[in-house]
Amino acid sequence: MAKKSVIQRNLKRIQICDRYRSRRQELKGIISNKSIPVHQRFIAQLKLSKMPRDSSAVRIRNRCLLSGRGRGVYMEFGLSRIALRKLCPFGYIPGMLKSSW
Repeated sequence: MAKKSVIQRNLKRIQICDRYRSRRQELKGIISNKSIPVHQRFIAQLKLSKMPRDSSAVRIRNRCLLSGRGRGVYMEFGLSRIALRKLCPFGYIPGMLKSSW
């Protein structure tokens, strides 16, 4: 199990990222648009750099919903491979069975 502070930090980053998502997309659109004058694109670049670091989606870690584990997480389930393996035999995940032959 990951430390609670690490899990909370990641949740805070998700909230900040959601709050700033539309504004970041606007600024990135201005920066990448070559028809806008260089001066305005530079100003947009400065505004983007002044935004909080945690507002970037790159800083969010995909973590397991049960254990908080940061590695080996299946995105479609939101669970780590270990949690998935524990839940499969009991039928908690629809359509998934532990194989036996």
